[in-house]
Amino acid sequence: MGEIKLMKGNEVIAEAAIRCGADGYFGYPITPQSEVMETLMERKPWETTGMVVVQAESEVSSINMVYGGAACGKRVMTSSSSPGISLMCEGLTYLAGAELPCVVVNVTRGGPGLGTIQPAQSDYYQAVKGGGHGDYKIIVLAPASVQEMHDFVFDAFDLAFKYRNPVMILSDGVIGQMMEKVELAEQRPRWTDEEIKQMHDSWACTGKSESRKGNIVTSLELDPYRQEQFNYKIFEKYARCEAEEVRYEEYMCEDADYLLVAFGSSARICKKTIEIARENGYKVGLIRPITLWPFPSKKIAEVAAKTKGVLVAELNMGQMVDDVRLAINGAVPVEHYGRTGGAVYSPEEVYEALLNKIVKK
Repeated sequence: MGEIKLMKGNEVIAEAAIRCGADGYFGYPITPQSEVMETLMERKPWETTGMVVVQAESEVSSINMVYGGAACGKRVMTSSSSPGISLMCEGLTYLAGAELPCVVVNVTRGGPGLGTIQPAQSDYYQAVKGGGHGDYKIIVLAPASVQEMHDFVFDAFDLAFKYRNPVMILSDGVIGQMMEKVELAEQRPRWTDEEIKQMHDSWACTGKSESRKGNIVTSLELDPYRQEQFNYKIFEKYARCEAEEVRYEEYMCEDADYLLVAFGSSARICKKTIEIARENGYKVGLIRPITLWPFPSKKIAEVAAKTKGVLVAELNMGQMVDDVRLAINGAVPVEHYGRTGGAVYSPEEVYEALLNKIVKK
């Protein structure tokens, strides 16, 4: 068993970044995720593992520093919160267009605009539909605990390099600020420059010599037909990701007459809702999407088909509910219940919504 500590979700993101052998973090402070950089500055990993930590002058600078590090085959990452992620969206589409691996953490706050510093899940569209321009996807992981905040940093880097694509950890102010017991992984070594050359020789910018032609990293293509072929190629990669990487949690679905679908902190709340519902004679289950993209459409459709109706609970005005409705395709009723702007519902509120919107209809 690894070292066990009581830590904040944001703090453990920083700790996991160090322990997974990350080469660099480039960020800019914004609540409710500022503890990520603060913890890195306190830990001073440049003195122990050689990891670079830079507070850039803006989120735009941060994501472009990530682009530079990723182009060299390094494990690099950034973190921010909703408005800061919006500023990074141009860089994210460049990273996807250049097929560069990186990890981006979004600890979501209430919006739109500057909004509040309270938690929300209103960045779902931005994350899974692509906040930037063009045809591209990013892989999105949604943690529901401090332990998953830790574990998903390792998973995100593995997926980023497997698919040469940005991966986002979409958290929120609840998970980022809460404290829980977490088991920390053992320290992994950073890759050496020679290892990077061996592993990523076909694409990374690691120099050139008489015997080796240097790689050029770009997302620019002026020929429309070649750009089209590139788009076909990356969407074949995305199809492979959809076939191999869908992750979800099933909770008490075996005998469920009604289904809740929720992600992240909302799923934690919904587990208590299920307890309340079953105490009152209603058999309710939960599907928690862990990968928001690729989305567990087949599993949701399979489970929902055995129920009388589905309630999608989100801390927004209704975003993931669209993907749930597409998955279920009218087989059973699907309704949405949400709070927004930083307000968080209670398990009892979700239960009342389930009764009024699904059970009693």
